[in-house]
Amino acid sequence: MAASRMVIENCAIATVDAHDTEYTSGHVVVADNRIESVGAGRAPAALERVVRRIDGTGHLLTPGLVNTHHHFYQWITRGLATDHNLFDWLVALYPIWARIDEPMVRAAARGSLAMMARGGVTTAMDHHYVYPRGTGDLSGAIIGAAAETGVRFTLARGSMDRGASDGGLPPDFAVESLDSALAATEETVDRHHDPAFDAMTQIAVAPCSPFSVSTELLSQGAELARRKGVRLHTHGSETVEEEQFCKELFGMGPTDYFESTGWLGSDVWMAHCVHMNDSDIAAFARTGTGVAHCPSSNARLAAGIARVPEMLAAGVPVGLGVDGTASNESGELHTELRNALLINRLGARRESALNARQALRLGTYGGAQVLGRAAQIGSIEPGKLADLVLWKLDTLAHASIADPVVALVFGAAAPVTLSLVNGATVVEDSRLTTVDEDAVARETRSEARRLARIAAEG
Repeated sequence: MAASRMVIENCAIATVDAHDTEYTSGHVVVADNRIESVGAGRAPAALERVVRRIDGTGHLLTPGLVNTHHHFYQWITRGLATDHNLFDWLVALYPIWARIDEPMVRAAARGSLAMMARGGVTTAMDHHYVYPRGTGDLSGAIIGAAAETGVRFTLARGSMDRGASDGGLPPDFAVESLDSALAATEETVDRHHDPAFDAMTQIAVAPCSPFSVSTELLSQGAELARRKGVRLHTHGSETVEEEQFCKELFGMGPTDYFESTGWLGSDVWMAHCVHMNDSDIAAFARTGTGVAHCPSSNARLAAGIARVPEMLAAGVPVGLGVDGTASNESGELHTELRNALLINRLGARRESALNARQALRLGTYGGAQVLGRAAQIGSIEPGKLADLVLWKLDTLAHASIADPVVALVFGAAAPVTLSLVNGATVVEDSRLTTVDEDAVARETRSEARRLARIAAEG
């Protein structure tokens, strides 16, 4: 069957391709779920089977945003422990998180996904690692919520096997055994991972962090991922306390510890990576290990400022992450473009540490690299999947900023006029087309209250 086409024209375009090609007024033609062409001026008038033609005057078209780190379940524990560092924050919240169940996780996933999608995210991921016993199919609930919302999705199937009695932070009843964690992770890969070019759901193997999992879970998890041909994800070098923990327990810093367990490589990405010295950055660059930079969460928990400019200069793949909404209550990725740029400029003589186009690249192509999908998404190029966002820049908020990329990154959050995932409309005129936002808000509010009641009862 011949492809149907959608045309978006008369808009500024930032392709984020290898040459940072931009058009002050250009067009993109989408054929089914692929980008067919991109160029200057209007699309050819004689194109056949055009089912929709969109006038993008006053807009900027970019690749869809790619979120590389999140914890959806935290949507229903927002606004708690607001003045804590990471370890104290975890100690305060783990007893609450340990009481989540399938309806709560489904509601939290729907809320997290809806908030991201309406703000320009077309590819999301969730690092879910809390699996209390007897609470239902949590992974299935998350994957179902992503399918309902219509975004491309990676579930990083997390795990913890180091409970409080073994020196970890989570309560013992919230962790899995080594064997059950590995078995459940493998089952999730077998049931849900799609290796296809246009896959909507992929799975990664993702033990939580050095201080909540055993060395055996890390090393055997890496073996499992490589046997199954999927990616690996965890938290790394987030705080000074983590570095001290690794040195005391393992006799080495986090990066050396990860390398000793098979956790450096081009199929690995780690969240945060705030406390990285020159040799750590060199090891990531040498092995192609990726980083999910989460500037708002790092600031919220006073973790520090990741050395993103140095990582980029060394050739480390870097994307952006919302992180869980218990440490980034906005739950939006497009604000991370601005925060990444501003936070990395803090300090003397750092006024050009990151620029607007580098920030946009972090949120699009960089994220695609980190998730192992740069051949399919992350830039506007013929043959790639039609994951696109049309940002409205002709309102008062951006009216006097001539450069549209600067307007998007430096300016106020821009409304999303259109968001396409796989060529299908997910957002139109700043509203989700796939789910009822108001119903999602009611559901998440109800489940947050239920969790608070259960946690209070102990």
